[in-house]
Amino acid sequence: MPDTEIKPAAANERASMRLLGIVGGVVLAVLAGFGLGRITSGGPDRVAPLPAATGANAVHTDAPGVAAHVHGGTSGGSSGGTGVTVGGNPAAGDVGGLVVSSADFRLVPAETAFPAPSGRQPFRFTVQTADGTPVTDFAVVHDKRLHLIVVRRDLFGYQHVHPELAPDGTWSTELALPTAGVWRAYADFTATTAAGIQVATTLGVDLSVGGDYLASPLPEATPVVEAGGFGVELAGTPALGSVQPMIFTVRRGGTALAPEPYLGAYGHLVVLREGDLGYVHVHPEDQLTVDRAVKFWLAAPSRGRYRAFFDFQVDGVVHTAAYTITIG
Repeated sequence: MPDTEIKPAAANERASMRLLGIVGGVVLAVLAGFGLGRITSGGPDRVAPLPAATGANAVHTDAPGVAAHVHGGTSGGSSGGTGVTVGGNPAAGDVGGLVVSSADFRLVPAETAFPAPSGRQPFRFTVQTADGTPVTDFAVVHDKRLHLIVVRRDLFGYQHVHPELAPDGTWSTELALPTAGVWRAYADFTATTAAGIQVATTLGVDLSVGGDYLASPLPEATPVVEAGGFGVELAGTPALGSVQPMIFTVRRGGTALAPEPYLGAYGHLVVLREGDLGYVHVHPEDQLTVDRAVKFWLAAPSRGRYRAFFDFQVDGVVHTAAYTITIG
């Protein structure tokens, strides 16, 4: 089932206002998997870091103090916060989620065409190696072996779900595809190649839903949006080619509150580029700020428009704050 509620396009437009921080080109920068170094804790008032994973689920964890990093290139990516730079700036050639296959893996859905919209649509797929063998060896990354992100191509209807893996390598879940049009599904995972190397990968495929479709324009940018009854403020101004902080503060009745840990972090940030829907999934610092905010580190190496989705949890319920982001 979806982790977040699917809202109609009109509701998204009403929920969105003008953005304070310009984040736009983050997709291209972080998808190269560049390293951002360690973050120094701020003092005795900081919230304690998340506990380290133990046991069978401790396959992939973020070291204490390691800054945000990305999971998911087209044929690899950074699972440890290191990567490639060109001329001192993050490389921009490896954009996640744009292809259905890489040198190591291929995303194979059972079907890609659905005759009509549905609020509960069964969806099955496999991740296969180059010779067609279904992959069954997936690392646990932020509490799950695979993260499935689905969004309509006009960047509405975002959902983040976690399919179940069968012994034969088939992943199964239910998607909300409540409107006609083309939807993009991203499989974000870390699997073992034939050479025995764990590779973080994001593959994408289009799903078509029958019926009359009219694309919705993106809402105007705003620093504060409403999500689940909370006001969520985004502060930060990334610069082209320069890593800068992006800080999300969740408020209820005007009072900042501390989000609960969700999937091994205090929040998750998915950023999608308008047009080709290039994808990045970023993780924050492992501590909240002194003001109970969630801090990510991003760079903006190019111009364009994007939609950023910040997942956070309060009182055991996951909410998503969505922002339109522009680099001019």
